[in-house]
Amino acid sequence: MIAQTKPAGFFAWFGYGVAALGLWSGLAFAQAPFYQGKTITVIQGREPGGTGDMRSRAVTQFLQKYIPGNPTIIHEYMAGGGGLRAANHIFSAAKADGLTIGSVSSGMLSTAVLGGSGVKYDPVKFFYLGSPDGGAQFVFYTRKEAGIGSLEKLRESSGIRIGAQSVGHSNYNVGRLAAYVLRLKEARFVTGYASPEIDAALLRGEVDARFNQADSVVQRNSEWIEKKMMDWHFVLEIPRGVKHPRFSHLPELESFARSEKERGVIALQRAFRIIGSPLILPPGTPREQVNTLQEAMSKGFKDPQFPKEFKKLAGDDPEIVMPDVLERSIKELPRDPEIIELLKILAGPKPLPAN
Repeated sequence: MIAQTKPAGFFAWFGYGVAALGLWSGLAFAQAPFYQGKTITVIQGREPGGTGDMRSRAVTQFLQKYIPGNPTIIHEYMAGGGGLRAANHIFSAAKADGLTIGSVSSGMLSTAVLGGSGVKYDPVKFFYLGSPDGGAQFVFYTRKEAGIGSLEKLRESSGIRIGAQSVGHSNYNVGRLAAYVLRLKEARFVTGYASPEIDAALLRGEVDARFNQADSVVQRNSEWIEKKMMDWHFVLEIPRGVKHPRFSHLPELESFARSEKERGVIALQRAFRIIGSPLILPPGTPREQVNTLQEAMSKGFKDPQFPKEFKKLAGDDPEIVMPDVLERSIKELPRDPEIIELLKILAGPKPLPAN
């Protein structure tokens, strides 16, 4: 009987071992990352080869690095309507399985909110992974020779000439917004310049003032700060509360707002600028995949190598907006028809409205 029980015990333990090995293998397989062995398709709302394409590729390079399972990422292009065609596709036609990501421009948001034709999506219903070029701190300054050394003198001056690139450009829009909120007297907007040309026009006395990104001032014209060649008046923080270290002492534009309408139009302009070139997911994407991609994107943005690689590909420094900040800004977007109509006027060529 002993001879019979030994084999039985052996096979029993062997059987337990095989069963345990199978259970362990099953658990390991069940715990394999969702994205392992899969391919993510990034649908870009633009033509290949431009700056927007390079920005998207710089971002997805680091997104891929931090997604558990390290999936393959490929890019497809769906140009048309300044990103409108791609946004419509992501919203209504793309599979909401976590394997399709949209890469669109800020026009996606402004076109929808301002009532552009052909919009078939609700920007609030997208999931947002963040943006590499959204946040920015703008600073308003005047040339020293203009003699406008304080906010009081700025408000008292009549016919101040404010330089900008073109009607509808972000620098034009925030300049018009500032003139409206501060109630500048007969402010004139001189357009047709590239950004460095506005600075040259300031030095030549062709224009008196401009709004510009704080980083651009520091990088291109730091001597203007050290040598006090300009008078610095106020800033526009995007997002609100994020201050530039060189201009943190200046007041923020919203502090001059006198009504809810003025605060609302500032918030709307902030939201339009903060979106930058976002990566988006279709509505209905499972929350698990949304969380995985948002976490990976946040880690990618924080990677010490990201700024260097982004600048190498895109040609400029990133202005990162994290996923939670981007989603919150869009959900809190003012939708008051009166505010939307006001921003339409401010972003256009018509005279500034009375307030």
